[in-house]
Amino acid sequence: MPVYEYACAECGPFAALRPMAEYADPHDCPECGTEAPRVMLTAPMLANMDAGRRTAFATNERSQHEPKSTKTHGANCSCCSSGSKKKGRLTWYGKDGSKSFPTSRPWMISH
Repeated sequence: MPVYEYACAECGPFAALRPMAEYADPHDCPECGTEAPRVMLTAPMLANMDAGRRTAFATNERSQHEPKSTKTHGANCSCCSSGSKKKGRLTWYGKDGSKSFPTSRPWMISH
């Protein structure tokens, strides 16, 4: 059964668990007992949304004061820092044409 919201004129808003067949019917206020009409105070949360749509909503609702950072490396990272030469991209060629990568992965076999 879904939870519906109602607004009592004297006591204010409250929520009640009701069958879907009774979605439009008023409900008695739990405090004063008067009939209160159904209202929509919050947006419905639908669990049957596809994952792509849910991700899009979450991205749009991300707060501005806490944006997602795209920088994943530290301040002295050679791939992100500007000005210095990139390490690990140097290739040495021998006299016979063989390749060597002295600053990158020493366990790699050249081709």
